[in-house]
Amino acid sequence: MDFSMVKQAMELRSKLEKAQKELARMSVESESGKGAVKVTADGRQKILSIKIAPEAVDPKNVGQLEKLVLKAVTDALDSSKKMAEQHLKQLTGGLKIPGMTD
Repeated sequence: MDFSMVKQAMELRSKLEKAQKELARMSVESESGKGAVKVTADGRQKILSIKIAPEAVDPKNVGQLEKLVLKAVTDALDSSKKMAEQHLKQLTGGLKIPGMTD
């Protein structure tokens, strides 16, 4: 067994755990409808908050609000994923790690 490889693997694991904690503290915000809906997600693609402006709530047009929420959530998750990929790419030097960088 090559102990240098084991040591490298343990160091990488430690760095990845640290990166996960860092990603949990990072956040992105996305909005739709000119700010009518704002969504914040962390670097682990978890939604932290959804804010809806009162003027965006129209009981006669719920479908439009649903579209705005869906767009803002989708954009926030996409931005979060890109942010995480960039952060982890720096750490791994582009090495693909299933469940972390894919």
